[in-house]
Amino acid sequence: MILSRPRHLFRMAVAALAASLGAHAAHGDTVESPSAGMEPRDFAWQPEPGDTIHFDVYRQGSDFGTHIVRFEENAAGQLEAVIDVDLRAGLGPITLFRYRLDARETWQDGYIQAVEGEVNDDGARKSVTARRDGPRLEVNGTAFEGELPATIIPASHWNIWQTETDRILSTESGEVIEVDVQPLGRETIMAGGEPVEARKFLMDSDIDVTLWYDDQDRWVKLAFEARGQKIDYVLRRALLRRGQPAPHPRRPADAGYRSARRRRRGS
Repeated sequence: MILSRPRHLFRMAVAALAASLGAHAAHGDTVESPSAGMEPRDFAWQPEPGDTIHFDVYRQGSDFGTHIVRFEENAAGQLEAVIDVDLRAGLGPITLFRYRLDARETWQDGYIQAVEGEVNDDGARKSVTARRDGPRLEVNGTAFEGELPATIIPASHWNIWQTETDRILSTESGEVIEVDVQPLGRETIMAGGEPVEARKFLMDSDIDVTLWYDDQDRWVKLAFEARGQKIDYVLRRALLRRGQPAPHPRRPADAGYRSARRRRRGS
C-alpha cells in the first residue's frame, strides 16, 4: 500500500500522455462531415526513407521514456512512418508502469494508405488496423469500426497537416478525435541540442497539447500538463532533410463518416 500514491500519479501521467497520442475509448455514433473548405497547402518538408525523429520524454523533469519515429520505404515504394513509444515509471528498480505503443502508417500520393497500431497501457491492450479503399479508410479498432474519409490524419504529431484539420485518428484504438488547433506565434526552443526558431500551436482536445514545428515544418517539441503532471518531449536527434511538400490529404468527393464521440455528447 505504500506504493499506491506514486502508482496513482504515474497512472495519471501515462493516461494523459496516451490521450495526447489519441487514446480515447468510445463507440460508434454519427458525426457531420469535415469542413469542405479546407484546402491543402505546400509544406517545406517531406520525410524520406532513413529519416528519424527521436524524442526523450520527461515527466516532472525526470526520465520517462522515448518517442521515436522512423521513416522507411516498403516494397511497393510507399513511405512508412514507424512509431515506437516506450514509457516506464517506477521507484528504484521497481517498475510501477509500462506504456508501449507500436504503430505504422503507410502513405502514398498524399493519402494515408494503411494504419496499424498496438498499445499496452500498463496491461490494458488496444489496437487498430485500417486500409484505404478508394476515397475511404476502412477502420477496425478497439474504439471504432467503420469508414472514414481518406483525408484523415493519424494522431502521431509528426505531420504538420494536423494543425490544419479538426479531426485526427487514434493510432491506439481507431477513435476519431475532435481537435481545435490554434497558432500561438513563434519562439526559440532547444531541439537536437541547439536553439531552433519554431512555430507554436495549441491542440485543444480532451488533453491540451502544445506542439512546435520548425521553419521546415518538422516536429521539434511537444509539451502538456495534466493534473499537475508536466510532460515534455525534448528532441535528441533529428536525421531530417529538406524534401518535397509534406504529405497532406486530398479531400474526396464524399467525406462523410461515423465517429465515436458525438452520441455521447447528445448530438
